[in-house]
Parts: sequence; structure tokens; C-alpha cells
Amino acid sequence: MIKIKHKGSFKNTENFLKSTKKLSDIQLYILEKYAIEAIDALSLSTPKDTGKTSLSWGYQISITENKIKLTFTNSNNSGGVPVAIILQYGHGTKNGGYVEGIDYINPTLKPIFDKIAEELGKEVNK
Repeated sequence: MIKIKHKGSFKNTENFLKSTKKLSDIQLYILEKYAIEAIDALSLSTPKDTGKTSLSWGYQISITENKIKLTFTNSNNSGGVPVAIILQYGHGTKNGGYVEGIDYINPTLKPIFDKIAEELGKEVNK
């Protein structure tokens, strides 16, 4: 038979776990704030013909056990093809031509990703 005796408290462990939860809440708040900023920036920078693609941006934040993930979405599709992607990378045409892409997503999101990294870094180092 094994007998375990315990004396003291788990206060330090409980405080650590509470601070981890608070950090996750802070991280979530930061991601939400910059996700909204990114959606506005993507809407402004998206090439416009009808404007449908620029108005179709969204985001999702998913939380798993060990990570928080921010995903940007665009719901405008043409024949099952995401219009935002063919604007970014280019596409072939019906008559054999090619429309060159415009790199508008990366330059739009880079400064926002830099802000996220900076602000999250400050929170982690506190």
C-alpha cells in the first residue's frame, strides 16, 4: 500500500494557472482588436470591380489546448474559386490568356502582424 501525505497549499500552482488563463484572455483580446483592423485594411486594399470581394472579408479565432490561431477568410467565390486568391496570384482566362495577380494581401497584413507580434511580446514578457 502507498500512502501520500500532503502539507501546505497549491496556492502557487493555482496562481500560475490563473495567470495563464488571464494571458490567454489578453492574447484573445489583442488578436480580436487587430483582426478587426486587418479586415478594414483588407477591405480598403482589395482591388475593386463590383466591390463584392472587398466586402466579403472575415476572420476566425480558434483556441486549442496550446495555441490560438487567427485565420482570415473571404467568402466571395466565383464558380467555386475564391476570388480574393485569384486576385492575389493571378488566373487564366477562358480564351487562353492570363491575368497577372496583384500582391495586395501580404503588404496589407505585414504591418498588422508586426503590431500583433510586438503587443503579444510585451504581454508575454511582463
